[in-house]
Amino acid sequence: MERTPHPEEPSKSMILGVGLDSDGHRRITKGDNFALVGGSKDTHEEMTEKAVKINEELASRGKRLEEVCRDEFDEIAHQVGLTRHKPEQN
Repeated sequence: MERTPHPEEPSKSMILGVGLDSDGHRRITKGDNFALVGGSKDTHEEMTEKAVKINEELASRGKRLEEVCRDEFDEIAHQVGLTRHKPEQN
């Protein structure tokens, strides 16, 4: 059942990180506006570092995640070392 937010509730955005490699441990890290699951120790640490840096950059701009457009988010993500994956076209 889908939940419809009430008009007085502010919208909330989240970053979801999924580590696809594994070393047998289950890792979950939650932050103010992110949730990270899976990954090896190194992968999970890298995801956490990037999520924290994104939050720091948002704070330095005086913005929340739900207040930035896709282009601005891409710019911030690029600043912290992330790149958008472009799937191959058949």
